[in-house]
Amino acid sequence: MSTSMQTVSAATTNKACLKTYKKFIKSACNSTTYPKVCYKALSPSASAIKTDTDKLCSIALSFTLNATYNASSSIDSLSKMKGLSPSEKQIINDCAETTGEAIYELENSLKALANLQGSDHKADEMSDLKTWVSAALTDEYTCTDEFDGQKVSKVVKNTIKKKVLNLAKLTSICLALFNLLEY
Repeated sequence: MSTSMQTVSAATTNKACLKTYKKFIKSACNSTTYPKVCYKALSPSASAIKTDTDKLCSIALSFTLNATYNASSSIDSLSKMKGLSPSEKQIINDCAETTGEAIYELENSLKALANLQGSDHKADEMSDLKTWVSAALTDEYTCTDEFDGQKVSKVVKNTIKKKVLNLAKLTSICLALFNLLEY
């Protein structure tokens, strides 16, 4: 009897903890421009994040980097479509390039975030972190700017815009969450 009571008690405690962790994530996400997108992305990692702002930012940045890898793969797949016009090929190539740059910048952001904890120059590391992520956001928007005044098929335009808009939201979320870090 005692063992089953302990099991029930542990399950109740775990449920309460998870609820607390999700509440922490929801509160943090409410500081962003896209709270629903933020919460949807991060709440599955609640048990890893707990109530740790550093972990929250690290997981958000990792999630964004993974989404950028996926977007890059989708854009690369578009380049293999048959019947693309020269302008579509150029737009896809430019977007592949800027997405590649965003990957590089987000990878550097993860390094800067990891360096924050042990650094004697936290303000500099924080500045670097925000600069890298801001540059990634600029690259993402540069990709969609390519469409202005160009005749592009719906498939190409919609695929790229959908992926890049999602990336821009996730990247914006990271920037907002970094403001919660106490460095």
